[in-house]
Amino acid sequence: MTATVRTPDGRKLTVDEKGRPSGSPIFLLHGTPGSRVGPLPRPSVLYRLGIRLISYDRPGYGGSDRKFGRTVADVAEDVSAISDALGIDRFAVAGRSGGAPHALACAALLPERTTRVAALVPLAPRAAEGLDWFKGMSRSNIIEFAAAARGHQAVTELLSSAVAQVREDPTRLVPELTTDLPEPDRHIVADYGIRRMLAGNFAEALRHSEAGWVDDDLAFNAPWGFDPATITVPTMLWHGDEDVFSPAGHARWLGERIPGATVVIESGAAHFSALHVLPDILTWLATSRLPEGGVRTAAAPDPG
Repeated sequence: MTATVRTPDGRKLTVDEKGRPSGSPIFLLHGTPGSRVGPLPRPSVLYRLGIRLISYDRPGYGGSDRKFGRTVADVAEDVSAISDALGIDRFAVAGRSGGAPHALACAALLPERTTRVAALVPLAPRAAEGLDWFKGMSRSNIIEFAAAARGHQAVTELLSSAVAQVREDPTRLVPELTTDLPEPDRHIVADYGIRRMLAGNFAEALRHSEAGWVDDDLAFNAPWGFDPATITVPTMLWHGDEDVFSPAGHARWLGERIPGATVVIESGAAHFSALHVLPDILTWLATSRLPEGGVRTAAAPDPG
């Protein structure tokens, strides 16, 4: 089911619901660039797990209106507006990649409504004290975030040509990713179903412009608007130790600061491995339990 929700300031947000209507409500916040359409588990899987999954296009992506100058913290207002419109009082939140900081914002700023939060392959704040933010990051991401640090015009110029190509051919961005991928991610992206899902996701995200992608990058480089150390709800941080888009050091940094956080750094996994663990993460969010053989991989040693 797709719906339109209006925010208190009059913006339009495009929202999808999948799974069991009477199930445990969980918001899934998409990556960068990304949209409400995926990647995510099949509706039949969500129904079997007893989950009511809510996803939406962040401002500037897909069918949602842009919000100029938005911060990571601004997600709390949008998630509150959606949950109010859907008649949901309390909910869990998961965020993958660029959605992970936004999921943490919900936990920090909506503690009375957020039951649990999971951040998969997250970024840490740009000004994270003691963290070499770019260590282990791919050259393409370093270039992208460096452009965002120079401001709106620089990152818009960098991304606009890529977005024009994606809008002409939605499959174009998928093979271009492979130039920076470690072997675990190459194996996942080689799957035709995954590639098709990613292409559809990028096509929906960027069908109007590069605005959402630009605004995400600017928000990640600016102060987030909250301190992760203030999060009090149960938190899980999951990361693959071979991730080159958001290196695992970011999850370790967050895990040292979020009280009581469960940190799982999976050896031999990378960025897109988060797609495979998502059903187990959703189960934990809905029930506080991990399934047999679920996300219980021993943490990889800190490379220093």
